[in-house]
Amino acid sequence: MTAPFASRLTRSPLPHDPAPAAEIAAQFSDLGPELAGLLSATAGCSPFLRGLMLREAGWLRPALSLAPETALSDVLTPLGDLPLADLGAGLRIAKRRVALLTALADLGGVWPLETVTGALTALADRATDLSLKRLVADEIRRGKLPGATPEDAETAGGMVALAMGKMGAGELNYSSDIDLVILFDETRYPGAEQEARAALIRVTRKMTALLSDLTGEGYVFRTDLRLRPDAAVTPVCLSMAAAESYYESVGRTWERAAYIKARPCAGDLAAGEKFLKTLTPFVWRKHLDFAAIQDAHDMRLRIRDHRRLHGPVVLEGHNMKLGVGGIREIEFFTQTRQLIAGGRDPSLRDRTTVGGLRALSAAGWLPGEVAEDLIAQYRAHREVEHRLQMVNDAQTHDLPVTPEGVDRIAHFMGEPPESFRAGLRARLLRVEELTEGFFAPGEAEDGPELSESARQIVDGWSHYPALRSDRAVSIFTRLRPMILKSLRRAGNPDEALVAFDGFLAGLPAGVQIFALFDANPSLVDLIVDIAATSPMLARYLARNAGVLDAVIGGSFFAPWPGTAALTAELRQQLGDLPDYERKLDTARRWMKEWHFRVGVHHLRGLIDAFEAGKLYADLAEAVVAGIWPAVSAEFARKHGPAPGRGAVVLGMGSLGAGRLNAGSDLDLIVIHDAQGQEQSEGPRPLAARPYFARLTQALVTALTAPMAEGRLYEVDMRLRPSGRQGPVATALSSFRSYQLEEAWTWEHLALTRARPLAGDASLAAEVEAFRREVLAVKGQGQKVRSDVAEMRARLQAAKPATAPWDAKNGPGRLMDVELLAETCALRAGDPARRVEQQLRAGVKGGQLSQSDETVLLEAYRLCWRLQAGTRLLTDGALDPDRLGEGGCAFLLRELEDASPGALTARLGRVVEAAAARVTALLGTGDDGNGETGRAAD
Repeated sequence: MTAPFASRLTRSPLPHDPAPAAEIAAQFSDLGPELAGLLSATAGCSPFLRGLMLREAGWLRPALSLAPETALSDVLTPLGDLPLADLGAGLRIAKRRVALLTALADLGGVWPLETVTGALTALADRATDLSLKRLVADEIRRGKLPGATPEDAETAGGMVALAMGKMGAGELNYSSDIDLVILFDETRYPGAEQEARAALIRVTRKMTALLSDLTGEGYVFRTDLRLRPDAAVTPVCLSMAAAESYYESVGRTWERAAYIKARPCAGDLAAGEKFLKTLTPFVWRKHLDFAAIQDAHDMRLRIRDHRRLHGPVVLEGHNMKLGVGGIREIEFFTQTRQLIAGGRDPSLRDRTTVGGLRALSAAGWLPGEVAEDLIAQYRAHREVEHRLQMVNDAQTHDLPVTPEGVDRIAHFMGEPPESFRAGLRARLLRVEELTEGFFAPGEAEDGPELSESARQIVDGWSHYPALRSDRAVSIFTRLRPMILKSLRRAGNPDEALVAFDGFLAGLPAGVQIFALFDANPSLVDLIVDIAATSPMLARYLARNAGVLDAVIGGSFFAPWPGTAALTAELRQQLGDLPDYERKLDTARRWMKEWHFRVGVHHLRGLIDAFEAGKLYADLAEAVVAGIWPAVSAEFARKHGPAPGRGAVVLGMGSLGAGRLNAGSDLDLIVIHDAQGQEQSEGPRPLAARPYFARLTQALVTALTAPMAEGRLYEVDMRLRPSGRQGPVATALSSFRSYQLEEAWTWEHLALTRARPLAGDASLAAEVEAFRREVLAVKGQGQKVRSDVAEMRARLQAAKPATAPWDAKNGPGRLMDVELLAETCALRAGDPARRVEQQLRAGVKGGQLSQSDETVLLEAYRLCWRLQAGTRLLTDGALDPDRLGEGGCAFLLRELEDASPGALTARLGRVVEAAAARVTALLGTGDDGNGETGRAAD
C-alpha cells in the first residue's frame, strides 16, 4: 500500500498528559486535524516520542506527506553512501527517524504489528551490515587481515553476523537490543587463522561500540553477543568450525530453540547460510523430540524463579514478556512444538511466531482455533510491550508499578483504564490456559496393586539402561502407574508384563521415548498391545523406538500411498542430503517406519495377511528403486557413469511376485548392458564387467550394511546365473545365452517370478520381453515335469516341516504349492508371477483341474496367512504350545479358527489334501537325473 500516511489512520491513543499534548497540537497544527491529533495524543503519553517530534520536526513534516513505506526507504537507502567516519552519526539519526515513523504508524493503525517489527528489523539489518563491512574494509586497508583484498570487503572477509531471537525472526520490539552471533569462515585464511581471528575480533568490538555507544546523537541498537557458544570463555568472534564443534558436542535445548530464528543478517550471507545448513541436524532432530517439552518447562521455571515471577496475575508490575501468560509463553509453546516435529517436517521451520503457529496448525500439530487464538493474544501482547517501551525508550517489559502508570499505558493503547485492565487480565489468563497444560507435567497417579511376581519384575526396572539418568527416572515415575494400569487391562496381564519388561530391558536410553509417551499417552496402550501380542515386535521397537514418530506424525492410519508415491518420497528425502552415509541411514529410518506401520496394521486387524504381503513388497520395491539412484550416483562419482544402458535390478522369488512377509529377505539379480562400451569414463575408470560387479556389491552393501539405524534387508543373490559360482552381475548377452542354452529347470522356474525393480527403462523392457520368450520355449516337454518332481523330493528331504504350525516347509505347504504354481506357469509359457494366476494358467493349459486348483489354493491361502502371522510374532518356527495368549489370539483371529487344536487339525487336513494333488500332478521324482542339487541349497 502506497497511500499517504494520513489517509491510512485507523486509531489513535488517548492523551494522558494534557500539557505536552496541547504543545504538540499547536506545534503541528499545519498538518491537519488527523495527523495533528495523532501526534498530540502520542506526545501526551510518551515524553520520549514528544522529544523526537520536536527534534526531528524538519524531517517529520515532509515524511508524513509520503506513504510510510517510502519514508522508511528514504531513511535507509542513503546510509549506504556514508563513509566509516560519518556512519555512526548517520545511523543514529536514522534510528531516531525510524523510531518515530514506526511508532506513529503503529499508534495510528497504519501498519500492522508485523510491518512495524519488520521496519525496526530492516534498520537493524542495514546498520549491522554497513558497520561490519566498513570496519572489515578498514582492517583490509590497513593490512591487518592477512591475504584479504579490497574486494573481500563486500563479503566482510568471510565474516557473518547471525541475527538471533526477535531480530532473526524480523520481530524486533520497539526498544529492543539485538542478539548477534559473529562468526568467520576459517577456510578463507589457511595458515593465518589466528591473525584473521584477532583482526575480526577487533572488528566485532568496534562494531558493537559503533552501534551501542550513547553519543550526543543517541545510540543505534544495544548489542548483545552472549548467545554465542560458551560465551563466558569464547571470544566475541569465533570460527565456524569451532562453533559447529561446540553445538555438535555440548549444544543444549535452549540453543536449539534459539537457532530456530537464526538468520544471516550482515557480512558474508552465503557463508552464514552454509553454516546454518550444517547445524540442521543439531537444531532439527531426526526423531520427534518430546524431551524438549521437559527442557522448556524447566527453563520456564528457572526464569520465573530468577525473576520472582510466580504467583497470581497482578497487573501492576507484571512482566509482559516473562510473566504468567506472557509473550515468552507463546514463543516457548511454538518453538518447543517446532523442535519436536521440525526435524521430520521442514514446513514447520518458520522463524516467526505467527508463521510457526500457522505452520503447526496446517500440519495437524495444533488445532486451528488454538493457533489463531494464540496469534491474537501474541499480537495484543506485543502492542502492549511496544507501548511500555515507547514511553521513555526503555528496554522494559514490566507494566508500571502504580495504578496511574497503568492508566498511562491504557490511554496509550487508546482504551479507558477499566476496559484495558479487564481485557489484559483476560488475555494473560487465556494464554496461561492454552499453554500451561502443554508444559507442566501432571502428578503421578497411584498405580494398581501388584502380585509378588509382578512386583519383582517392576522393581527390576530401576536397573535397566533406559532408567540410568535422573531425568529418565523423573519422567518414567509419572508414566509407571499408567503403564501398569494398561498392562492390567491386557488379556493375560502377567504375560503382557513379561513382554513389556523385555521391551523396557532392550531400550538403550529412555528420556526420548518416555517423553514421547508422556506427551502421547495413547502410545502406551499401543506398546502394551504390541508387547502382549508380539514380543518380537516389541523387541524390535526397543531397538528402533524412533519408528513411533510415524504413529503421531498424522498419517499412520492414512491410506497406503502405493509403490510409485513411496519411491518418489524416498528419492526426494535422499536427494536433499549431500552425504552418502546420511542417505543410507535416512533410507533405513524411513523404511523402518513404513515397515512398522504395516506390522501394526496387520496386528490390529486393519489389513489381512494378503494385503500385508503386498504392502511389504511395495515397500521393498520402493527401497530398491529409491536407493538405486543414490548408489549409482555415488559409484559414478568415483568411476564415472555406467557404460551403455547401465543395469537393471530384478526382484526374484516372493519379491518378484509382490508378496513378502515381515521377515522376508530380498532375492535380487542384476543384468547390465554396456552396449560395446569397454569401460567407464571417470576419475578412476573401470572396465564394464568389474564396473557392474562392484556397482552390484555397492547396492548389496547399501541394503545390508549395519549402520547407526540398522540395516535395510538381507539380500540373497543365489538365483543369478550359475548361482554362487556366477558373477554377481550378468551381461544381457550372457544372460540370454545362459537361459537359452545352459540354465537348469529350477532357474527357468525362478524366472517365472522375475520382475524389474530399478534401472534403465528400455533395458528393463527388453529383459521382461526376453523373460516371456524363455518361458514360451522352455516349458515344453516332459523333462520339466520330471525335473520338478526330483527337485521337490530333494527339497522335502532337505527342508522338512519342523513344527506342527510350520507353514512353509513340507508337503502341501507354501514351498510345495509355489513350486507347482511356477511349474504351471513355465509349462504354459504364461508370464504370471503370483501363485493364484500361475495356478489359473495351469487350469487353462490343461495341467490342473478346477478341483486341483481349489484344493491347492485352500492350502496356499491358509499357509500364507499362518506364515505371515508367524513372521510377525517370531523369527523362527512357531510352536503352538509355547505361543503366548495374545499371539495365539491374533493367529486364531487371522485364520478364523476357534482354538489351537482346531487350527492344527484343519492345517493337517488341508496340507495333506494339497500334497496328494501335487504328488499326483508331478510324480515322486525318484527317477531324476540329479540336476536340482543347487535348488535345495
